[in-house]
Amino acid sequence: MPDLKKRLEEMQASLRLTTDDIELRLSLLLLKDLRAAELSAYLPELDSLHGRFVNELHEHLGQFPQYTEATDPPRQPVGLKEQQLRYCQQMLRGPYNVQYARLRILAGLSSPSARQEQKWSIATYHFYLNFMHRELRALWSDKLELADRIFSNLMKISFFDLTLRVETHSASNRLALEESQTRYDRTIHAANDGFWEWHVDEDRLEVSERWLAMLGLEADKAPKTLQQFCALISDTQRGAFEDLITAHLEGRQPWLDMECQLYGGAGRPLWVLLRGVVSDNLRGERVLAGSLSDITARKVAEQELAHATLHDPLTGLPNRQSMNKQLIQALQRQAKPGARHAAVLFINLDRFKLINDSLGHQAGDQVLVQVAARMGRCLRPGDHLFRFGGDEFVVLLNDMAEAGDAETVAKRIMETLHYPLLAGGQRLSVTASIGLAPLKAQGQEQDALREADLALYRAKASGKSQLALYSDNLQVEVHHRLKLENALSEALRRKQFELYYQPIVKVQNGESSVVGVEALLRWWQDGVLISPDEFIPVLEESGQIVEVGEWVLRQACTQVLEWHADGHEALRCSVNLSSRQLQAPNFAGSVARVLEETGFPATSLVLEITESLLMLDSPDTLATLRELESLGIRIALDDFGTGFSSLGYLHRYPLHIIKVDKSFITKAPDDERLRAISRAIIGLGHGLSMDVIAEGIETLEQMDFLHDEGCHYIQGYWFSRPLSAELIKPVLNQLAGQPASLA
Repeated sequence: MPDLKKRLEEMQASLRLTTDDIELRLSLLLLKDLRAAELSAYLPELDSLHGRFVNELHEHLGQFPQYTEATDPPRQPVGLKEQQLRYCQQMLRGPYNVQYARLRILAGLSSPSARQEQKWSIATYHFYLNFMHRELRALWSDKLELADRIFSNLMKISFFDLTLRVETHSASNRLALEESQTRYDRTIHAANDGFWEWHVDEDRLEVSERWLAMLGLEADKAPKTLQQFCALISDTQRGAFEDLITAHLEGRQPWLDMECQLYGGAGRPLWVLLRGVVSDNLRGERVLAGSLSDITARKVAEQELAHATLHDPLTGLPNRQSMNKQLIQALQRQAKPGARHAAVLFINLDRFKLINDSLGHQAGDQVLVQVAARMGRCLRPGDHLFRFGGDEFVVLLNDMAEAGDAETVAKRIMETLHYPLLAGGQRLSVTASIGLAPLKAQGQEQDALREADLALYRAKASGKSQLALYSDNLQVEVHHRLKLENALSEALRRKQFELYYQPIVKVQNGESSVVGVEALLRWWQDGVLISPDEFIPVLEESGQIVEVGEWVLRQACTQVLEWHADGHEALRCSVNLSSRQLQAPNFAGSVARVLEETGFPATSLVLEITESLLMLDSPDTLATLRELESLGIRIALDDFGTGFSSLGYLHRYPLHIIKVDKSFITKAPDDERLRAISRAIIGLGHGLSMDVIAEGIETLEQMDFLHDEGCHYIQGYWFSRPLSAELIKPVLNQLAGQPASLA
């Protein structure tokens, strides 16, 4: 057994068993005069006596239950007797040297009673000598001198073995204690904890070196009493620690377990876990012993995690979760008598997506960080700025003397954002739209946010960089809009949509001829005609415009194809497109499928787009328009001049028709500036070989102006207002080839 061999080597080293030491032991016990030959001459007789000795020894020890209980591990008596008999046989045979000593130590280490108390070993040797003295004298009663000589030799050997056994037992205990102490020291070192003991009755405190090292204290600065220990604990936690100790000493708390901050030699607080339990020592004194664990790293991590939970990682601002808590507290303050005004600002950056799409998200992040810093400088102490998400921020304004102060702060924010900032290596101008709502004591935090969001929606609808205040009318409008959106979701299935058509007439050389119709969507809800200005934006925002738009295209193509068969073969069909439709996956393929299914010629189809759609300047949009052009479809630019007109669009995109908005034509005959603008647009279209259509024509003066400027395509009430397919058919028949009434 490697274990036993190792223990034997450790024991031999501990006892310093060398040849010289054995010689000394033999001399001390007079074993050098041992007559081994005389013993060997009587081995049969002595072995027989040893057999009887072992039996009587077990009868004697068997009277004591403590002996069998102390045997570790328990063994059968037969096995014990055989082992003891072999031990006795070795005593007689020697030689008594280092090897013999090693065998006696090994016997002691491997004995099942190795862990017994020494009293059992000493009693065994005493019983042996007493037994052998009696039996030897009885065996050689006629040779008492021989019996005494043999007994003297056995006594020397027994004492040699006994001293080895006693020393082995003592050394074994000492080694076990050293090993236990080493293991304890190793555990303490691995635990990296500091330890302390407070002798309760004497009020005496002892601390370990690690305890002092953790707090950066020299030994002469170590606390000596509990009061000095408590003085190191932070003021806010000291009382709780003292109460905990009192509760533990009085039995109301099973142990000490507390996290607190200690101030040591460095002057910086150290987060620690204090643990301890009181007990009585061997002298009956009460001792409160405990440990000190450094948990600073965990506390820092917890604080960082708590901060991250409540703050936006990009801007460092409090996040939505933190905002909810602050709003709840603000509402509670508003409910108290004498509370001053409070308000919520909901802020959204204008066209922020354009920055991300053009310069990348890294530049967008730089913008958000700078915007957050600028807005923060506009606030007063006690106000709070939160990042709600994306490019949206929320401001909580507290304790205002006047309700109008919130509007002042909002305008200050809008003004400070007007100054250009640098991001992505470029100089950028950023604006924001803001919705403002007062904080009401009776509401919930979500009510205030919803109202501010409604105001923001109104600000966005009014244009960029706008401030809107919440009013109860906004809530009514939202409910109406929600009701409208729900009704629209069922309108197509319930067949509530209808197409109206308005003629597009060519007037030239005193004659007019209808060349096309524009299909216009109408919605009948419960017999009432809803204004397109009211429901078209809802279709756009909800995304239903894609499905409805395909229905419009299919219906218009089917209807105009019928008119082709009725004699209007050259009649074109104009259909308006939304940005949602044009950005839908494989939109050109969807149009081609409708044309194929209806049989409508692509060359007779005109798709109208607006300038706002072109402003997206998306490669996908350009590719889709070119694909539509390749099918033979013509593209018209509607409401030209009302948006951010750019000549670059006219040559970059495949455009065939320009439609001049009625806002220019309506007052052109009386307004020289509008006449000049209208004349320029018409000339631009002709110069680019495009057809120019004037919209909204209602009077003879407008017709005369267009005639003089060479604009031959007319659309407006002058010829017909939009009508249903049934009512517009007679108008189409009448306009076909009818002379125009021109001044």
